[in-house]
Amino acid sequence: MGNVLNPAYAPGPIVTFPLPMNAWYRFLNTLIHAGVPIYWRTWAVVPLIQKEISAQFPELPPLLDLERNMSLALNNRHFSIGIPLPLLPSQVEVGGMHCRPASPLPQELETWITGAGPAGVIYFSLGSITQGTHMPVQYRDLFVQAFRRLPQRVLWKYEGVIENVPDNVMLNTWLPQQDILAHHNVKVFITHGGLLSLQEALYHATPLLVLPIFADQPRNARFVKESELGDLLMWEELTADAIVETLVQLTSDPKYKENVMRKSAEMRDQPTSPRDLAVFWTEYVIRHRGAPQLRSPAAQLSWVEFLMLDVLLLLHLALFLLVFILRRIFRVIAAKALGSGINKMKKE
Repeated sequence: MGNVLNPAYAPGPIVTFPLPMNAWYRFLNTLIHAGVPIYWRTWAVVPLIQKEISAQFPELPPLLDLERNMSLALNNRHFSIGIPLPLLPSQVEVGGMHCRPASPLPQELETWITGAGPAGVIYFSLGSITQGTHMPVQYRDLFVQAFRRLPQRVLWKYEGVIENVPDNVMLNTWLPQQDILAHHNVKVFITHGGLLSLQEALYHATPLLVLPIFADQPRNARFVKESELGDLLMWEELTADAIVETLVQLTSDPKYKENVMRKSAEMRDQPTSPRDLAVFWTEYVIRHRGAPQLRSPAAQLSWVEFLMLDVLLLLHLALFLLVFILRRIFRVIAAKALGSGINKMKKE
C-alpha cells in the first residue's frame, strides 16, 4: 500500500528482536523484511492462491495488481499489544475485533469452575489448528503428571481420551474460550500463543503460560514474557517440575494479574469498538466508490523510485563530477603556482 516500515525498529512478519536492536539484529531484521515478502509472493503463498483463483475466476486481475490498487487494509493488531507503527489512513487497526463480553457458561461448566474454590481453575487449549491429540505422548504425559500435583482444577480442551486422568482435570473436545477466560475463578490460560488467543486473554485479563509452536507464536510468547503478562516454556525443555513451578509462580505472584489487567484496560480504551471501526471504514470505501483518496501515491512507485535510488545515483554522479572538476582546477592552480615559483628561482 506504499508504506514500507523501517526495519530499524519495526518487527518482522514472523520473528522479532529485543528493542532497541543492535546492528546485528537490525541487519537480520532487514533481511527478514525483504526476504519473507519476496518468498511469499514468489513461491510460498501468492502463486498457490493465484492458481486456485484463476481457475474459478479467469477474468479477475492478478492478485498483486489488486493489492497495488487496494484502498483499505484492516490490520488485526493494536498498538497496545506490540509497538506503535506509522500507518497510512488506509491502514486501520482493528485488533481484538472478535473479542466480546462474556456470555453465561453452561450450568455444568459454571458449577465445576466455581466449585474449584479459592485455588481456581487453569484453562489449557492449543487452539483450533493444533489439536490436543497432535501433542506427542511424552509431552501429554508430562502435563498429566504436573496437573496431578496442582491444587487448582484444570479445564483441558483435548480432542481424545486420556487414561488415568487426574480427578482435578476435566477434558472436553470444545469449550467456549472467551466465556471461560472472562470467569473470575480462571487463574491462568495455558496456550500456544496464537494471536487470537492472545487478544482474548488480554481482553479478559487472564495471565498466560505460552508454549509456542510455529509462525508468530514465538514472537507473541516473547511479548508476554517481556511484558510480564505471564511466562513461556519451550517444548524441548519441558518437564513436569517446570510446568508446576511456572504455574505456581503465575498463580501466587499478583504482579501478573495486575499487569494483564492494566494491559486489558489499555486495549479496551478506544473511542469506538474495533468492530464498529471496521464497519465504518468498509462502508466509507463503499460510499465513496472505492475511496481512491485513501490510496498512497507511493504504491505506484517501483522499488528504485520508492527508495530514490535513481536520485541517489544522480547525486553521487554530481558529487563525483564536482570532485573531479575541483581536482582539475586545483591541479591547474597548483601547476601555475609551481611554474611561477620555478621561474622566480631561475631569475634570482
